[in-house]
Amino acid sequence: MKERIGFIGVGAMGSGMAGNLCAKGWPVTVLAHRNRAPVEKLLAAGASEATTPRELALASDVVILCVTGSDQVQQVLNGTDGIIAAGKPLFLIDCSTSNPSVTTKLAEELAASQITLIDAPLARTPKEAAEGKLDVMVGGSAADVARARPILEAFAARIVPTGPVGSGHTMKLLNNFVSMGYSAIYSEALMLGAKAGLTPQVFDSVLRGSRMDCGFYQAFFDFVLNRNENAQRFAMVNALKDMSYLSSFALASGAINPINAAVRNSFATAVAAGRGNAFVPALSDVIAAANGVTLVEAADAAD
Repeated sequence: MKERIGFIGVGAMGSGMAGNLCAKGWPVTVLAHRNRAPVEKLLAAGASEATTPRELALASDVVILCVTGSDQVQQVLNGTDGIIAAGKPLFLIDCSTSNPSVTTKLAEELAASQITLIDAPLARTPKEAAEGKLDVMVGGSAADVARARPILEAFAARIVPTGPVGSGHTMKLLNNFVSMGYSAIYSEALMLGAKAGLTPQVFDSVLRGSRMDCGFYQAFFDFVLNRNENAQRFAMVNALKDMSYLSSFALASGAINPINAAVRNSFATAVAAGRGNAFVPALSDVIAAANGVTLVEAADAAD
């Protein structure tokens, strides 16, 4: 018999994940969300709805969190209407991109309330979430990962155990550090090229198909060249959040972390400029504008 799943966070990623759980026969309860469209779609697919995290927890054996980060995780856990207030044993799967040090501390604290926490952050995009083809990094004991695996397989094509609780969130931050680092490098390179009269098309004609080409590059440049706003749906405010978590982790580890400081500042520049809700490839426009050039005109001139 399938366990009852509570799902909190049916946004761009979570709605596809919860939809796959419903389609594959898991009993799903979702938390009321300010955007009613995905909730109504899930209700039509057989899900139930709870009005508070406590109510959702009472109706569930397993609760999946797909919220922004550690602050939001703690908000749904605590308070009179929080998950902990349900006062029952639960298996909690945190698919958010959270601060690893907060995750490990939470796991210890929640154990006293008979709540088992594992971290299972995600890679790829809302498209793969809807298709059931996400990558998931899982931190937890072998027994807990085994319990989670059938659930995760409903929306994931690849599940990678990373070690103890917190290691999944650490690996996710490292994954994002690499991808956001590429974003910052692409953006500065494009800006310098524009200053030298090199269009984004010329830049792309050299890198595309070379050893520097990859799926991330192609998504980034789908925005740069084609102005596809949805090529990479990850907001720059969340990139800044993740790079800030990585800075915190590096500080706690006593590590020298200069490259992340530079990457973080690139996204801090974008957020300070009021572009935080724009998606990551728009960093290229922010860096160009800060240096008195534009990539749009350069691209238009090449057409």
